[in-house]
Parts: sequence; C-alpha cells; structure tokens
Amino acid sequence: MENLTLIEAATDQTIADWIGERLETALTGSDGNIAISVPGGSTPFPILKLLTETDLDWSRITVFPGDDRIVPEDHAASNTGKIRALLEPAGAAVTALTEIETPPHFALVWLGMGADGHIASLFPNTDPQVDDAQTLRTLTPDPLPPEAPFDRITLTIPALLDSDQLAFVIRGHDKRAVFDEAVAGDHDLPVARLLGAANQPVTCFA
Repeated sequence: MENLTLIEAATDQTIADWIGERLETALTGSDGNIAISVPGGSTPFPILKLLTETDLDWSRITVFPGDDRIVPEDHAASNTGKIRALLEPAGAAVTALTEIETPPHFALVWLGMGADGHIASLFPNTDPQVDDAQTLRTLTPDPLPPEAPFDRITLTIPALLDSDQLAFVIRGHDKRAVFDEAVAGDHDLPVARLLGAANQPVTCFA
C-alpha cells in the first residue's frame, strides 16, 4: 500500500503528538469545526488524556465513537460515556451514534482492530461491505465477546472511509500479523476490506 505509513514502537506520547499535529492542521485549514472518530477499549484513553493536556482548541472539535455497545452512557461498557467524561471537560462536543442519522465527513478516523480482524463493530460475521448503502448499522457480533456481550451500533466501511486520514493503533504480535496480512491482501477480513478501499493516507502505530 503506497498510502500506508508504519510507525514502529510507538509510545502513547508519540501517537498523541501525531494526532495533535493532524488536528491542528485540520483546524487551521477549516473555517468552522471539524469532526473526528475515535475507538473504544482501553488503548485510546491514555492517549486522549495526553491530548487534553495540549493547546488544541477542543471547542472546534466534535468527537464521535467509531462504534458503541447499546447500553446507557453511565454503563461501564459505554464508549460514548467514557469519551464524554474525558473530552467534554476539555471543551469538545461528543456525539453518540444513536443521536445521528448520517455521520459527518471526518478529519481523522482512528481505529483499533481485534485479533479476528474486526474494526469498529464490523465483525467478520457481519460481512461488512465497502459499498454498504448505510453509514450506520446496529448489529450483533457472533460470537459475542464475553467481556462486552452487547448489541452494537457502528459506523460502516463507507462512513469510516469518508475521512481525510485513517489511523490504527495495533499492539500485540497476533494483531500485527493479522494487520500485515490485510495489507498484503492475504485475507478478506473487515480490516482488509477497509484497507483495500482506502485512498487516503493510512498510518499504523505498532
């Protein structure tokens, strides 16, 4: 992939600095607000915390989760609730996927990836399509992850691709192998479908 940049041994600070620079550039190039999408799970929150300690103008940034569990925001499994608790005090507007009909164009979509090659809540069993007519879907992973056995709402591949840049944070040898195989076109898991259709810059922190 000519549009892929791999950054090895990336620390949380390295990733936060990179994201901060991209968001500053996007804000400078826009007369209004910008939108970004961020993942749930444990990985992003230390990085997001570092970003809240910078001079970013969060008041011009609207943040969407890439996916969420269909639970109340005060539930421990809610991505939106955790993102809201961290970023709204910094000045950001946080929007739940359940509150919108159509996602915006994103300055940056930041994704994680599961060991099964899923991105957002687009699990292999859901057979996500790059030409999906919908930008949002509610679905049920199969098998349900035991740590989060809930139905999901998620951005689809077209919604994720409606972005200026894609970023991944991939940690662990097993996940890295799945990602590298996706880049090489060696499987057809959801991450491979997204990467195969991506024309914008893709940066992977490993």
